[in-house]
Amino acid sequence: MNLAVGWQYEDGRAKAETLALELGLPCVASPDLASAEPWQQVLLFDLQGLALYATGPKRPGPVRADFVSGAVAHRRQFGGGTGQLIARACGIKSGIRPTIVDATAGLGRDAFVLATLGCQVHMLERSSVVHALLAAGLEQAISVPELAETLQRMTLERADGRTWLQKCPEQQQPDLVYLDPMFPHTDKKAQVKKEMLAFRELVGQDTDEAELLAAALEAARCRVVVKRARKAPAITGQKPSYSLEGKSSRYDIYALRALGGAQSSQ
Repeated sequence: MNLAVGWQYEDGRAKAETLALELGLPCVASPDLASAEPWQQVLLFDLQGLALYATGPKRPGPVRADFVSGAVAHRRQFGGGTGQLIARACGIKSGIRPTIVDATAGLGRDAFVLATLGCQVHMLERSSVVHALLAAGLEQAISVPELAETLQRMTLERADGRTWLQKCPEQQQPDLVYLDPMFPHTDKKAQVKKEMLAFRELVGQDTDEAELLAAALEAARCRVVVKRARKAPAITGQKPSYSLEGKSSRYDIYALRALGGAQSSQ
């Protein structure tokens, strides 16, 4: 993968140079996104912050972690609260707000939803590029007062989820581990397809999902929740206790013990 960090406007130059140094990538000014050479993708500081741009004449739009506008903001306002499928899968109901480790954070959308519902969520992301996008999105969201309470419940760490879970000390064990391994989702939405293609080029498909699930089952105190494409097979290993199925996605729930003892984080 030919990847560079760039900036469009001078006020993004310092951030671009710092990130390029951290990631060990070339840093370029005002890259020509219409050309597929020499970079296939560019982490670009534009007017809206940091985004991952594919290059070439038929390139899709940018991929970014956005908690302020678009689909995430709409879901925060109109997503259905504790009645939505992810909330039910995670056992969120009156008086119960489990502590959660999202071991495959990606762009943080599901973690954000869980945090808006009152859960403390610690996000793990092993890809340095995806981690940078997520960190930039969280930084941008800090400027929005109405998001402050939700953001206080979200923490981010660059770490391999499997390794982190395997080494998790007992005092840091979460009530619930949430997993969404890279897998060909059947969601037809253009944004989802665009991000899946971009990330697949960057990090490939997760090949250690069985080991990740095993580590999650050891680390979680009460429950492991795995998000899958609706018709995808369950991860190899222990069978789910039950599943909740939506239009395009499915949640496989591995119930270890009751969540009733989990303390509310509100």
